[in-house]
This record gives sequence, C-alpha cells and structure tokens, in this order.
Amino acid sequence: MLSQPSNDRKLFFAAILIIGIVAGAAAGTALGFALAANLRQSSPSSLQQQLLALQGEVNLLKAQLSSINRSSLPQSLPENLTNIYNQVKYSVVVIEGIISQTVLTFFGPTTQYELVQGSGFVYSYNGSDYIITNNHVVNGASNITVIFIDGSSSYAKVVGTDPYSDLAVLYAKIPTDVRPLTIVSSRYVQVGQAVVAVGSPFGLAGSMTFGIISQVGRTITESTAGNYAIADVLQFSAPINPGNSGGPLLDTDGNVIGITTATVSNSQGLGFAIPSDTILRELPSLVATGSYNSHPYLGIQGTDMTPYIASAAGMNVTYGWLVESVTPGGPAAKAGIRGGNQQLQTVEGQITIGGDLIIAINGTRITNGDALSSYLEENTMPGQTVALTIVRDNHTLTINVVLGTRPPPSS
Repeated sequence: MLSQPSNDRKLFFAAILIIGIVAGAAAGTALGFALAANLRQSSPSSLQQQLLALQGEVNLLKAQLSSINRSSLPQSLPENLTNIYNQVKYSVVVIEGIISQTVLTFFGPTTQYELVQGSGFVYSYNGSDYIITNNHVVNGASNITVIFIDGSSSYAKVVGTDPYSDLAVLYAKIPTDVRPLTIVSSRYVQVGQAVVAVGSPFGLAGSMTFGIISQVGRTITESTAGNYAIADVLQFSAPINPGNSGGPLLDTDGNVIGITTATVSNSQGLGFAIPSDTILRELPSLVATGSYNSHPYLGIQGTDMTPYIASAAGMNVTYGWLVESVTPGGPAAKAGIRGGNQQLQTVEGQITIGGDLIIAINGTRITNGDALSSYLEENTMPGQTVALTIVRDNHTLTINVVLGTRPPPSS
C-alpha cells in the first residue's frame, strides 16, 4: 500500500541517517566482524540477536528507500513477459530431497522413502550466493539437491530455517554464469499490481505464470509453524501448484517481492507468498545463527469478531479480535488481559466469549486477526511495550503489554 508523502519523507530521512551511521562506522567493520565471529562460537546471546535484528532492519530500510521512487510510478502490464522470464530463469532452481520414515508392517519395522520437491532462487548476501526457499520444502529432508534449468545440479546444505515464516536458506555450488535475483521491498506492493511467479510445479522446471496481487496483509497456517499464523502474507492470482513452493514472486521489473508458499485446494488462482520484507528482515540471523528468534509474542488465542458474535456476547463493537484464552504466565496474562468464560456455538464451530476485544495496537485500528498478526510482525520486536486498546464490558481501556519471544515450535 502507498504511504502518505510525509511517511515517505520520514522513512527517507531515517534511512539516510542509518546508512550514514553505517558508512561512518566503516573503519570499525573488521572489529565488528571479529566480534560477530566470537559470538558465533558460543550459543546465540540476546546481544547477538539484537545486533542481527538491527542488521535485518537496516536491510529493510535500504530496500524501502530504494522503492520510494518506484512506488510513485504506475504499475502497468509488461509489454513482453518473455523478457522477464529470460531475465530470471537461470536463477530459479528445482529443489529435491528425500524424507525417510520408519513404519510397522507385517514383517516388522520398514524404512520408507519419499521424494519431496519444490523451488528456490539464488540471492547474494554479504558477498556469498545462497538459495532461498520455503522451510516446508526442506523440513526433515536429506540428500537435498538443487537443479538449474540447464540441467546442472549440486548438493545443498541447509544454512538456516524459520518455521514461523516458512523460510529456509541453503548453500550450494552455483554456476558462475547464474546471476542472483534482486529483492526489493514489499512495502509498496498494491492490490491490482501485476506479478509473475516462476517455479517448478509438479517438477516441471522453469514454469512461469502471470496474475495480480489480490490482497495484502493475509495470514496463513503451515503445519511446521504449529498453531501460529504466518503473518503479513501476499495473496495473488497467478496459478501455482505443488512444486511452486519456494519460487520467487516477481514484479514487472523482474525483482523479487515475495516467495510463493501455499495455495488453497480446489481454488482457482488463489496463491500466497511470504513478503520480501520478511526475507530481508530475517536473512542476517538465518545466515549467522541458523534461525530467527525475534517473532513477538502476546500469548493469547482468539477469533475474529463478527456482528453475530457481538450480538450474542452483548457487545457494541462488531470488529476486532476477541480473546478466547490467555496463556498462563505469558505477556498478555502478566498485563491483565482476560480470556472468555462462556461457550457459544457458531456455524464455524464453538468459540469462547466474554473475553477482551482488541480493537487497536499503538493507536492503529485492528479489524481482525490478520491485522493483529501483521501489525505485530511488521512493527514490533520482543521486549517492546505496546499499548493494546481493548473493549471490556462495553468500556474502552488501554493496557500496556511487554511483548515476549515466541516459543520454539513443538516437535
């Protein structure tokens, strides 16, 4: 979505300030790398995590700064989609791996093997080339291989993964003539903007489809992320199928604005992509530590408010996110947020009413769970204090909550 000019100016000056500080500290770069190396030799400390998170935010600000002028230009259909394809096809790969599991048969325990397949793309970070894909493409896989469109292949090593954003970074030997793709900020992606998806549906390498962004700020679920939603997802209409996962979603300049991650069964042209801002934010930590541990955490479960639920609960607000339960000892519980105490049967199942209704965070209106998850992921970090505006007994209150760090996914 386009920001107001005043916001762009603020972003511009903030980015200039940060970039200036980085440039001014060039003389200390060697010392910084030495410190990072020493930190990597021990278990990741909170200081290191903060440093890596800051590096991710700098990456994000740089990308957003470079996108400000681009965002003011009208997005039009490309005259020649072939040009985009020829620009990126050598940098998009097929990823294959083997998943083994032991099953009990009439003859006793037997190991069964399954071939898993997906897509990925080459990206350069800190002078090294990596392959970015989805976590669910490589999760639990061994003998991972990347195959380029010319048929050449290489074994790959998993460098870092984040189940909560369905991201994975791989390292492999990459042909010298392969040009890494450019990742730009997804901040200015707009509904109706033309997009291109390139990947390997059903193993058909180098397949390309075309569509538009149909919505932003969605949330989706992925089994490896447990019960947590993957936030701030792009919804698009370019057709994708199994095997597309991990491939790039591109704008009409051939730049990466997302990574395709999921489709809805039996749907027609309904796909989802992790936004590029998430990749840029997490990449420093994924490469340096193998994980990303800066997802904010409230410790609440709930549901979207609807007119029907509001009427049944006797509430006068028909939007927001209704808190059904609060995790004992979690950030929300410590701040006094309340869960529900009465069961209500709806067409979508049973829910719990009587709890607090979240309608804003730091003054930003929260209309549903998508808005809640997206705001937290885009704008907050663990340890930060946020102001939750809630409705309790039809009275509006503001409660400050110190965000926690999301616990590791349950195995």
